[in-house]
Amino acid sequence: MIPRRILLSLVAGLASTLLLGACGSSNDAGTGDAASVTPAASDPAISTPVATPPTAGASSGDGTTTTALTAKAMNGLGTVVTDNNGKTLYRFDKDEPSPSKWTCKDACTMTWIPVIAQDSVQTSGVEKSLLGTVHRNGQPQLTLAGWPLYRYVGDTTAGEANGQGKDGEWYAVAPSGQKAATTG
Repeated sequence: MIPRRILLSLVAGLASTLLLGACGSSNDAGTGDAASVTPAASDPAISTPVATPPTAGASSGDGTTTTALTAKAMNGLGTVVTDNNGKTLYRFDKDEPSPSKWTCKDACTMTWIPVIAQDSVQTSGVEKSLLGTVHRNGQPQLTLAGWPLYRYVGDTTAGEANGQGKDGEWYAVAPSGQKAATTG
């Protein structure tokens, strides 16, 4: 009888440990990108400028979150715009820059994830006056020179640009909002 109690206690302890470990873990791989974006079912809306406070921080302590856009030199592409995690941002030739309109919706947004603007936007090497937003199901999608911005699911680590030239319509975006040019 005593060995049976010991075995049951061990099993219960192990199960508790596994459950507590699962509760404490998190998956930061998506950083909220895919989860916060609902595939579009409505027509695109007109772009509006983004207010960018001059000293907003990523961990400001007041509950705000910051989107950071950085211009980075990338082999074969020149300078491109990257996000907080160093991932390349893209523009879609079928979208319209003036006024900003997005056309990537439904299944498209599973591969090309819209960049949703956070509470504030910081830039490094990207002109703030070129930033704006376009409404996507009540969420502000970030635009650069009027072009809605996206992340590509095929870029799994910082510095990749696997979406460059995809289907002849998707291109890494340069800090000017233009297509990043392949430099060979």
